[in-house]
Amino acid sequence: MPIIKIRPHEEICPNGAEISVKSGESICKQLLDNKIEVEHACDMVCACTTCHIIVRKGFDSLNEIKEREEDLLDMAWGLTSVSRLSCQAIVGTKDLEIEIPKYSINHAKEG
Repeated sequence: MPIIKIRPHEEICPNGAEISVKSGESICKQLLDNKIEVEHACDMVCACTTCHIIVRKGFDSLNEIKEREEDLLDMAWGLTSVSRLSCQAIVGTKDLEIEIPKYSINHAKEG
């Protein structure tokens, strides 16, 4: 099983984390299944950018990015060449290291 290493995020994962995950499922779903409450305002249907992540290791092992995701990523805060929407990034067989950006375009958070 691949491992996702999550770098520390002040609000979502202050100490960072490492989780064992299943291949073939989205990073967003795997984070949520492991109690890492990444934002996902559109309920994981590729309609916003609140689940934006930066894939620091293992980027090439993810599924190919589609045009809709690329278009949305253009609006993401802190966009990099290794940015993905976690709801669209499907885990392959290699370990990953991700960073959840400090900010998103979501102006209001629930909870």
